Amino acid sequence: MGEKLEACSADPLTGWLRDGCCNTNETDHGVHTVCTRVTTKFLEWAKIAGNDLITPHPEFDFPGLKDGDSWCVCANTYAQS
Repeated sequence: MGEKLEACSADPLTGWLRDGCCNTNETDHGVHTVCTRVTTKFLEWAKIAGNDLITPHPEFDFPGLKDGDSWCVCANTYAQS
């Protein structure tokens, strides 16, 4: 508390706004506000739940995630995991 906030990840570049932070705006209906270091277990769970974070989608500037990457995830997804 009282410390400066740090960016979540620049490589891969995360954030709803792709600014490295978990900033959001009114277009973010998933509320991607939780920065987490993803694990293989989490990535596999998310894929089964319908949110494939492993497969790259360059058209959305999404590189695909691997174990150990930091990423802004939906608050609800994080709570359910």
